[in-house]
Amino acid sequence: MKELKIGFLQQHNTADTRGNIVRLAEGIAGLSRRGAQLIVLQELHNSLYFCQTEDVNNFDLAEPIPGPSTEMFGELARQYGVVIVTSLFERRAPGLYHNTAVVIESDGTVAGKYRKMHIPDDPAYYEKFYFTPGDLGFRPIDTSVGRLGVMVCWDQWYPEAARLMALRGAELLIYPTAIGYALSDTPDEQQRQRRAWQTVQRGHAVANGLPVVAVNRVGFEPDPSGQTEGIQFWGTSFVAGPQGELYYEASDDDEESIIVSIDMEHGEQVRRWWPFLRDRRIDDYGGITRRFID
Repeated sequence: MKELKIGFLQQHNTADTRGNIVRLAEGIAGLSRRGAQLIVLQELHNSLYFCQTEDVNNFDLAEPIPGPSTEMFGELARQYGVVIVTSLFERRAPGLYHNTAVVIESDGTVAGKYRKMHIPDDPAYYEKFYFTPGDLGFRPIDTSVGRLGVMVCWDQWYPEAARLMALRGAELLIYPTAIGYALSDTPDEQQRQRRAWQTVQRGHAVANGLPVVAVNRVGFEPDPSGQTEGIQFWGTSFVAGPQGELYYEASDDDEESIIVSIDMEHGEQVRRWWPFLRDRRIDDYGGITRRFID
């Protein structure tokens, strides 16, 4: 058994960016003391989810990579000897911004980064206003704890993305996330959406024989424009095994600081039982690269 202890922080963010970062640092320290080897943070964890409105002033939240956050989280990674998956608003150049996950190695260096590929544009999720689609592809990041297939939020709905990470040797699929309820939906519809979100990712675990880690924010964040009723982020961060089995599911309304131990070698055994990669008909999948087949 090759055990990996995965820690995650499911956090309710406020308008106090500095306060959010302080609480993240405290959480990382606590998880490290409890034995975490890999720590995963939620999407855009330094601030409120600013994409509820289209406001050019929000670009002031962006920063270069490397920059202040990679330096700060790098020092934490080095101090505690852990690998950290962060999620940052990247200022690549004037007028060019990305939603970028950065993986920090346990020595404090940047192991790699992933720029969010699928960018939503829905009421209260106006991400196309802020983020240029990623240009780094679906490429795992090698670290001391394994080869991590890191993607971000909206990417988690796309089986093609998970598959490409698996085909390039990812040992673990990781999704920093910011998703919640539209308060105008009925309670039944809200729950259908939340369970669909989890089900599709557990499907990626099964289809690829890989564990999946999804870390979502929690709590209510108002819409500054008043055009919507704001977002109640539904938490429910989870870790699933390579057969889709739930190792842990967090609360849908409380902050959590959790460590989950997984066997990184179990996926190979599952792939021997269910050899989906062996039986793929790669000779007849050409149409998958088309928008639609008439």
